[in-house]
Amino acid sequence: MKAVTLRTLNNFKSADEKFPVITAYDSAFARQVELAGIEVALVGDSLGNVILGYDSTVPVTMDDMLHHTAAVARGNSKSLLIADMPFMSYATAEMTLDNAALLMQAGAQMVKLEGGYWLEESVLMLSQRGIPVCGHLGLTPQSFNKLGGYQVQGRDEDAAQQIFGDAEILQEAGADLLVLECVPTDLATRISQHLTIPVIGIGAGPGTDAQVLVLYDMLGFSPRIPRFTKNFLASTGDVQLALKAYADAVRNGHFPEPEHCFK
Repeated sequence: MKAVTLRTLNNFKSADEKFPVITAYDSAFARQVELAGIEVALVGDSLGNVILGYDSTVPVTMDDMLHHTAAVARGNSKSLLIADMPFMSYATAEMTLDNAALLMQAGAQMVKLEGGYWLEESVLMLSQRGIPVCGHLGLTPQSFNKLGGYQVQGRDEDAAQQIFGDAEILQEAGADLLVLECVPTDLATRISQHLTIPVIGIGAGPGTDAQVLVLYDMLGFSPRIPRFTKNFLASTGDVQLALKAYADAVRNGHFPEPEHCFK
């Protein structure tokens, strides 16, 4: 696999070719992701749940993210590397710029932020200063206290319109990618078709340009497996084969299946 860039992902979208994304948290698994030919590795703040044992992503710190981003960068030089900005690390535009710069210096090639219209200034500032941005709408885990838990978002018309409008605002501000988490399939499909940037789904149906899963979920290691996840290790018995099976299923449109989606 050649080194993946934003141009690579934009070319996939233009050609209507789907691509896989997977989380990674350390050098060893990052190497496995690269060997499997998976185009994008996300150092997710989900490490709080699957690595550090927290019950949410809220306790994850910048030091945690810097540590794990650097580890993944040392193990994977080909996949495009995105790093989550943790809870309250982007509360203001100035904080966003400072902390994003630290993640980029640790080895990230893009940063991901959860939120909608209120991030417009921060996304614009990052974009103007050469820091690629991935937005994240729908279920935003850092806000689960405000959302009332981990629930599907955008099921009524007003909520759907809010997500759709936020997606437009983020793209206009300069976001390069967008993650949609736990939203109805039809809404995710409409947004993906409307935006010019690639849209990555998780629990958002098959109509997005890409799919992302938490590594430990798709290997069956997590104590609680979300509905939108499939255990690819169960049918392969080998981590490398499981990663390749996941990648092939995304590219061929065989994942997600109806049981992994929300109406």
